[in-house]
Amino acid sequence: MIPQFYFINGRPPPNELKEQCLFQINQFFYGHPDGLQLHEFKLVTKEICKLPSFFSSSLFRKIDVNSTGLITRDAFIDYWVNGKMLTMDMATQIYTTLKQPDLKYLSQDDFKPVLQELLATHPGLEFLQSTPEFQERYAETVIYRIYYYMNRSGNGHLTLRELKRGNLIDAMLHADEEEDINKVLRYFSYEHFYVIYCKFWELDTDHDFLIDKENLIRYGNHALTYRIVNRIFSQVPRKFTSSVEGKMGYEDFVYFILAEEDKPSEPSLEYWFKCIDLDANGVLTRNEMQFFYEEQLHRMECMAQEPVLFEDILCQIIDMIKPENDSYITLRDLKGSKLSGSVFNILFNLNKFMAFETRDPFLIRQERENPTLTEWDRFAHREYIRLSMEEDVEDASNGSAEAWDESLEAPF
Repeated sequence: MIPQFYFINGRPPPNELKEQCLFQINQFFYGHPDGLQLHEFKLVTKEICKLPSFFSSSLFRKIDVNSTGLITRDAFIDYWVNGKMLTMDMATQIYTTLKQPDLKYLSQDDFKPVLQELLATHPGLEFLQSTPEFQERYAETVIYRIYYYMNRSGNGHLTLRELKRGNLIDAMLHADEEEDINKVLRYFSYEHFYVIYCKFWELDTDHDFLIDKENLIRYGNHALTYRIVNRIFSQVPRKFTSSVEGKMGYEDFVYFILAEEDKPSEPSLEYWFKCIDLDANGVLTRNEMQFFYEEQLHRMECMAQEPVLFEDILCQIIDMIKPENDSYITLRDLKGSKLSGSVFNILFNLNKFMAFETRDPFLIRQERENPTLTEWDRFAHREYIRLSMEEDVEDASNGSAEAWDESLEAPF
């Protein structure tokens, strides 16, 4: 006899695993003949299903299809054990729990209930409960970050394969165990959200939640060239979600800032490669790189800095990337080099180009001490400190002004 190796509804759980699971289920549902309510279901999600606790409401609604507000023991067994969820890997369990029944991908909206529960229950985000608007912006930012790094096709449809290939599940488990949300650097850090939001708010001078070219050119103390900003607004690297012509919305800005401040990452390399590849033929030629570098050269001359000729720059770029063919650079060449991010800085970010040329020993030492931190992690940490210090100074000056007013009023 050849043992059965194909099961149309998935392989059933081994008897030992099934019995162990049923024993736990009986323990949790004991004394609840009518079933468990939502607030009682969190432990089931975490202890039996081994999912992050902030998935409990999503899982509850998935099982409670008639919206009774209760999940019975039999209903849970039918979904989790008999429905083969027990034997799935965690990525498939999460994917199945979140996705809509008639779709084969996860949309951004599918993550909103998970973020809402995280905001409602995580001790590190409790302080946001008095500001619903900031809660909403935090949730949006986390979702945008997830899709920037995970949804490599860029179509807004996160597939099971993309979910399995990424690091989101590890980040979710980390967020569930870690009380300090800022230690969860992947996706969930409040400090990272704060930096992104404040950067957007600084540029959005009329606070209509839209940014135009003139706003973006001020980014990073006018670090970017007009030519690269024009390419971004031509929507070559990514089509804007904003419905207002000539303006980028908050989601578009999140993609931009992650691409700008985390250049060595693959999504960033793809973003900037599309910008420089003027004829969209899949290679960067000498003429294309020279087109962008010309403005850098002009800016150096205006600032009375010693200009670096393009011929010298081109040799430096070839040495850094070591492409298969010296006459052009492919995306594959860039992904195979650790210095690819610096190439883009040379072409259109003057401040970072100068920093790269001077090779700040302090920054080099920082990188060696914390090799696991990404460029984005370091940037967000520096910016959060700067923003916090500015806020402290502003508070102190306001306090001094109030004290001065009181001293003037005191004699009277």
